[in-house]
Amino acid sequence: MAELRDVHPTLLAVAHGTRDPAGAATVRALLDRVRALRPGLRVAEAYAEIAAPSLEDALRGVGGPVVAVPLMLARGYHALIDIPGRAERLQPGLVTSRPLGPHGLLATAMIDRLAAGLGGGEPLRPADAVVLGAAGSSDPAGVADVRAAARMLSRRLRRPVPFGFVAADGPPLAEVVERRRREGAGRVLVASYLLAPGLFHHRIEAAGADAASAPIGAHDAVARLVLHRFDEAGLRLGGAVRVA
Repeated sequence: MAELRDVHPTLLAVAHGTRDPAGAATVRALLDRVRALRPGLRVAEAYAEIAAPSLEDALRGVGGPVVAVPLMLARGYHALIDIPGRAERLQPGLVTSRPLGPHGLLATAMIDRLAAGLGGGEPLRPADAVVLGAAGSSDPAGVADVRAAARMLSRRLRRPVPFGFVAADGPPLAEVVERRRREGAGRVLVASYLLAPGLFHHRIEAAGADAASAPIGAHDAVARLVLHRFDEAGLRLGGAVRVA
């Protein structure tokens, strides 16, 4: 059995990437919250595409064991194939966590964002309809994850929460919003199931709802979830390192 050494792995957070500067700023703000929750943890920022630093550039600047955490809300190509494959080629032995979602902590963050979008103190009305708005996925596992996220939000809000997509095959968000309106909803509100601002959130805002919440973003619940995924995956590094 390997001798236990006090070697703490680095958390390599890998977001999707966007050309919108607000997207990268949101990711950095989230990682600042992660650092505040666990002082001393080395946290590196990276992106799967479009934005810098790339996964490869970030990983070259990290020494010692690494746990990559995809900042994705559902399974799909980036979380299951792209990020693990690229990271393993550059650093054999590196482990990659599950994506962030689905998880109840994301539902907590979405509810807070919905409340903020309604003016903070205003509660949902009985006649309000809530729709979960997501980018979407061509991977059936990713679709299943979004469906699970909608169920979690439905249980918390005690009302039906269908879901719609803005960037993949599946139920188009605008059609889901319109259907809820035809069914007699007083207001139709979209809970944005996105991590950060960018093109997809602009599409959510344009889907015809009465209001759309901000992306989940830099929320303490999400920061706790990032650390949870990091700790889960860190156990797979073996007995030669200490995760927490």
